[in-house]
Amino acid sequence: MGKVHSYRVPNISCGHCVKRITEVLESMGVTDFEVSLEEKRILSGTPLGEEVIQALEEAGYPLTP
Repeated sequence: MGKVHSYRVPNISCGHCVKRITEVLESMGVTDFEVSLEEKRILSGTPLGEEVIQALEEAGYPLTP
């Protein structure tokens, strides 16, 4: 991962959350990312587009600044 884009996801609380977020990101074609339960963050090698952010919100994981 070159430049890292960090997104805070306060609703991450367990391994199931990490799995669900991973499924959403992969289904949207995002490949270069890491979901951190401890930091409650998504780290991505590319910026997440509006469609991806919307899909995460619909899955119950809105991003916050």
